[in-house]
Amino acid sequence: MCGIVALYASGPVNQRLYDALLLLQHRGQDAAGICTVEGRHFHMHKGMGLVRDVFRTRNMRDLLGNCGIGQVRYPTQGNATAADESQPFYVNAPFGIVLAHNGNLTNAEELAQELYELDRRHINTTSDSEVLLNVFANELALATLGHPLDEEALFKAVSGVHKRVKGSYAVVCMIAGHGVVAFRDPYGIRPLCYGTTLGEDGKSEYMIASESVTLEGSEFQILGDVHPGEAIWIDENGDLHKKQCAEHPVYSPCIFEYVYLARPDSQLDGISVYEARLRLGENLAKEIKKSIPLEDIDVVMPIPDSSRPAAAQLAKALNLPYREGFIKNRYVGRTFIMPGQAVRKKSVRQKLNAMAIEFKDKNVLLVDDSIVRGTTIKEIVRMARQSGAKKVFIASGAPPVRYPNVYGIDMPTTAELIAGDNRPTEQIRIEIGADALVYQTIEGMKEAVGGLNPEIKRFDCSCFDGDYVTGDITPQYIAELEKKRLEAKAEAEAKKAASDD
Repeated sequence: MCGIVALYASGPVNQRLYDALLLLQHRGQDAAGICTVEGRHFHMHKGMGLVRDVFRTRNMRDLLGNCGIGQVRYPTQGNATAADESQPFYVNAPFGIVLAHNGNLTNAEELAQELYELDRRHINTTSDSEVLLNVFANELALATLGHPLDEEALFKAVSGVHKRVKGSYAVVCMIAGHGVVAFRDPYGIRPLCYGTTLGEDGKSEYMIASESVTLEGSEFQILGDVHPGEAIWIDENGDLHKKQCAEHPVYSPCIFEYVYLARPDSQLDGISVYEARLRLGENLAKEIKKSIPLEDIDVVMPIPDSSRPAAAQLAKALNLPYREGFIKNRYVGRTFIMPGQAVRKKSVRQKLNAMAIEFKDKNVLLVDDSIVRGTTIKEIVRMARQSGAKKVFIASGAPPVRYPNVYGIDMPTTAELIAGDNRPTEQIRIEIGADALVYQTIEGMKEAVGGLNPEIKRFDCSCFDGDYVTGDITPQYIAELEKKRLEAKAEAEAKKAASDD
């Protein structure tokens, strides 16, 4: 999961891109980068850390130009600790292209080999985003061979990308002297939307971003979502062109965006994230009724922040009191996207504090948006008991996460998932130390989210049901992915041990 943004404006974009990335910070806290273009000259600064830590005044002064792109990242492929794998990425031919990418390519290794052997292009990092950039650059070179870069050539290049690349990708990029391009994979797995406003000179400005909250927070009027397989080109004159570039696009956005990843005040693919979470709470309430006698529950509490809408709606549906029992430290990052299990575990108590007055001598129903590794929820149950709770019931707004996600969310091995290998709910309940554990059903989740946009017939729910929408994920692929994950983990631990010595 990453956050990307592009801005075409009539004045300097450096500060506005910085502000836009702050609105996307929840999508990645590992690294950040901005690239602007002045004439045909790119200015770039990127590095590890939060937006506020990566960019200083001296860096911002150097980001000249009226057009730019930016990204906040947390890693899914590549080296999480390598600053040179921060985005955007740059390639000098053809024309000069800078690209930022949200998603995960499932055939990155094969493409890297193809690029080297057939296209004579060298990949210098382990990032699949550099692979994607070079595929696009090669297709653009072929499309403009003996021809100028026009609308037909650009969209032909994007069509070429769709034919070669597999997996999920939402992309923003700049072509020196030719404007801004954005496109989305044929399934629309990762989100991308765009909007417009009038600049000081009265001409149209455009912003493209991962979430609508970025546009609204930047005072842009939302024009809509970039559809699956669609490409948008804002040329050097500020004219917007768009075209469907995939042969068989299928709307299949990632449902986990609505469950956890996106901000509640965003709207993705015509669906309000907040309203989706309210409906998840309503459907979860039905499962609670089947599993726990309501007279045994004294109070409903959310585990902040993303579970609040679902918890409030659940409490209303069950006619139970709703209280805030945990106070969140705003200055600690989201534990789910922190690299390393030890860091996640340590950060739980730094992130949340339980108020004993709300727990003492009560049977509490704690509502979480999802349970992935189980580290956080286990610690939270323990905190609730230490604060005086008599019984601790857990309800998850999402079904059990049983399968690795290969489309850009950091849950790649079955062994890391507390519900992996189809572990029974009762076994999970015992492990986290709860008195009861209730999950949302897959059908309830699909109905809650899908009911808000009937045009979307299918969501990617692969981490819940193992059905990968791109159709190219095999057990062998998963096994190889998990093997590499374990090898990388062992290598990192060995390096740490060596440095400690």
